Amino acid sequence: MTTPLPESAAADLEAAFIDAADGNEDPPPLVRGSINRLIRWVFPAGLVIAMISAIPGVLVPFQIELMDPANKEFNLALVLSVSGAGSLIAGPIAGQISDRTRSRFGRRTPWIVLGSLVVALALVGMAFAGSVWGITIAWFFVQVAMAFVQGPFSAILPDRVPLHRRGTFAAVSGIALMTGAVVGSIVAAALTDSYRVGYMVFAALAVGVLLLFVAFNPDHSSREIHIDKLGWMDFVRTFWVNPIKHPDFFWAFTARLVLFTGYNMVIGYQFYVLSDYIGIKRPQDFIPLFGFIGLVGIILGTVVSGPLSDRFGRRKPFVFGASVAMALALFVPWFWPTIVGWGVMFAILALGFGMYVAVDTALMSQVLPSAKSFGKDLGVINIAASLPATIGPVASGIVIAIFGYVGLFPVAIVLSLLGAVAIWPIKSVR
Repeated sequence: MTTPLPESAAADLEAAFIDAADGNEDPPPLVRGSINRLIRWVFPAGLVIAMISAIPGVLVPFQIELMDPANKEFNLALVLSVSGAGSLIAGPIAGQISDRTRSRFGRRTPWIVLGSLVVALALVGMAFAGSVWGITIAWFFVQVAMAFVQGPFSAILPDRVPLHRRGTFAAVSGIALMTGAVVGSIVAAALTDSYRVGYMVFAALAVGVLLLFVAFNPDHSSREIHIDKLGWMDFVRTFWVNPIKHPDFFWAFTARLVLFTGYNMVIGYQFYVLSDYIGIKRPQDFIPLFGFIGLVGIILGTVVSGPLSDRFGRRKPFVFGASVAMALALFVPWFWPTIVGWGVMFAILALGFGMYVAVDTALMSQVLPSAKSFGKDLGVINIAASLPATIGPVASGIVIAIFGYVGLFPVAIVLSLLGAVAIWPIKSVR
């Protein structure tokens, strides 16, 4: 346990850190508790965030297919593209706002709380949406509100975690995110026939778990921080980090962008790939099985790679290897389009993705230019994850229209390999 500092001293330390540090420096001590406790609590919070992200893989396509089975691919692309665009814009704005928030509860807590409440309300709207446009609008609000949760939540890593624990923290966070995606798919698949109940369950989890997280892990007061005046050009630069001044940031962003695009092109269409390419009549009956298979790979990849990257003080080799493993996994269903082939792909893909998320998250935290803008810059980096949710469905739709579902795999393989190559020009992180 850390010894709590007097409130005024803690506030001064926090203000000094924000004013002068970058992502490659240790933050001030926690308000109370220990890093180990923070790491334990990040698991359920990350789990719930990821469970919500699993909704468009099961409940949304199922709900859309009930309404208009003949146009399901187009309608799904519409819903995911519009909501992805909202998330894309909201992410950096949420980060910018949280960076500049002055409150006794800190910079991040107010937005995590408010965002979780809006997410819950929008999910209730999803439950009772009666048209594709209703689903589109409701899911748009879910994604925008999630940006105000995820942006501040992701900033906890550079805000509070010392450098020598970031790989471990990122590993636990990665396990939570990957496990949440699997558990979310299982819960959603189990509730497809009662999808309204499913949306209600996710809404309750979003509010309950995230409120407990902020209650048990308080942040430093941010009332004493200095806030620079925000002009119009500063607002425009919310979506920009100069690649010439910060080339490492640029390469880390690029690597994540291309790899996530390839990943989303295949996994984002899993429901329809299983039904129309592999020939499974009820994909929702098999998604939990593939989820369990993937969970084993996720845990192995994340548990091993995160702590090892801390031990060796190296991030790039792990991220490179993970990207290559994901590319190799995508070869399997391309040449072996069966239930077994998809399961093999899922296991290898999960192993690589688990390695990637654990170590790449730590790497990203170390290329951030300034503590003043951790939230904003992480919001920009998160564009590399949210933009593929926008362009991925569109790109997938074009590829499917021209080549059929089989065309998704070679395109995703090339993108994964480009993501591996883009890691090596980074100089400030080994």
